[in-house]
Amino acid sequence: MIPASIAALPSRTPELGALLERWANINSGSNHAAGLGRMAAVLRAAFSAAFPAAQFAELSADAPGFNPPGAKALHFRLRPEASTQVFLCGHYDTVYAADDAFQACRWLDAATLNGPGVTDMKGGLIVMLAALEAFEQTPAAPQIGWEVLLTPDEETGSHGTRAMFEAAAKRNHFGFVFEPARPSGDTIHSRKGTGGAVITCHGRAAHAAKIPNDGRSAILGLAAFLLAAAKIPADQPGVLVNTGNIKGGGAATNVVPDFAQAELDLRITKLSDRDPLFARLESLAKETGAAHEVKFDLTIWLNRPPKENHPTEAALYPEFQRAAQDVGLKPFNWIHGGGASDGNFLGAAGLPCFDGIGPEGDHLHSAREYCRVATIAPRAQNVALFLHRLATGEISLPPGHPA
Repeated sequence: MIPASIAALPSRTPELGALLERWANINSGSNHAAGLGRMAAVLRAAFSAAFPAAQFAELSADAPGFNPPGAKALHFRLRPEASTQVFLCGHYDTVYAADDAFQACRWLDAATLNGPGVTDMKGGLIVMLAALEAFEQTPAAPQIGWEVLLTPDEETGSHGTRAMFEAAAKRNHFGFVFEPARPSGDTIHSRKGTGGAVITCHGRAAHAAKIPNDGRSAILGLAAFLLAAAKIPADQPGVLVNTGNIKGGGAATNVVPDFAQAELDLRITKLSDRDPLFARLESLAKETGAAHEVKFDLTIWLNRPPKENHPTEAALYPEFQRAAQDVGLKPFNWIHGGGASDGNFLGAAGLPCFDGIGPEGDHLHSAREYCRVATIAPRAQNVALFLHRLATGEISLPPGHPA
C-alpha cells in the first residue's frame, strides 16, 4: 500500500519543474558570494515553509582561499529524539561562475530542462524537498527523525563543510545523497577518493648553446617523471593519475630551464590504495631525479576519501529497488562512480548511505546540462516510500549499524 501523499507526487510534476527552473536561473557558482546568498535565502524559505517545526541553523562555511566570505550551510533537524535518525544532504553551489555565458534555463521539450545546475544538483534538492514533504504526511513519520544539510561548496571540495558531514555521520543511522542519477537511472554504490599533487622540479640553469652543457633541464626532468607517473594505473588497478596544469622555464628560450611544475589529479578506489600510490610517486621522484640530476619537491594530498560500498547499503538496496518498482520507476542498478561527492565523507566516517539518487540527466558541468523533469517526482516517491517502510518497521536496519 502506497500512502496517498506519496502516490500523489507525480501530479506535482509541472509545479516541481517550474520550481527547478526558478532555482536554476539563480546563479550560485561556488565563488559567487551574492548568488550563493540569494540561493540560500530561497532554500531557507522553501524548507522552513514546508517544515515549520524543524529546528534551523545557518552554519558558517568559511574556508579562506576556497570559499567566498560569508558562505553558509543550511541545517534543518526534526525529531532529534526519535530512535531512528536519517541524514539527507545536497549542495546548492554550481560550477557556473557569475560571468559564465550559461546563465538561463530553456526547455528542450515538454519534459527536458536545459540549464545551469538543473541536475547537479538543484534537481536533487527538489527531489529531497518533495520526498520529505510527502513522507511527513504519512502516519508513521513521527517514528523517524531527520536532518538536512544544504551546502555551498561541494563543487570546490567542501573545504568549509567537511566537518559538518563527519559530525552528522555520528548522529545518524543512514544517509541519502541527492547527487544526480546516471542517465540510465542507475545510482551509485561507491566513488573514487579524490586528491592531487604538485610536482616541482628544480634543475640547473645554463646557456643553451654551451658545449658541453652543464645545465640540467627541469622541464625534461619533469616530463620524464610525468611519463612514468602516467603508467602507475597499469600497476595499481583502481588508481587514476591525470596530469593537469604544467608550467616551466622563462621568456628566454636560449636558457636551460631550472624550474618546472605540474599539478596532478589523483583518484583511488579504496583507502588502502592511498599509501602505495603516494609511495610510488615519491619513489619516482627519487629515481627520476637521480637519472636526470634534478631535484623534486612533492606535495601530495587526499581531499576526499573513497566511498566504499558499506554492508548495510548492500543489505538495504534491494528494498530501495523494491520501493522504486512499486512506484513505477524503470528498473535500475547501482554502479561505481569515478567522481566524488559528499557521500565520500559520510562513507569514510562510517555512515551507510545511498548516493546518486537524484533525477536523471546528463552533460553535467557544461552548457548542455539537462534534467529529465519527469523523473523528479518518481525519484522523490522512491525515497519517501523507503522512509515510510522504515518508519513502519517493514524495513529494518541491520544490526551493528553506526549510531
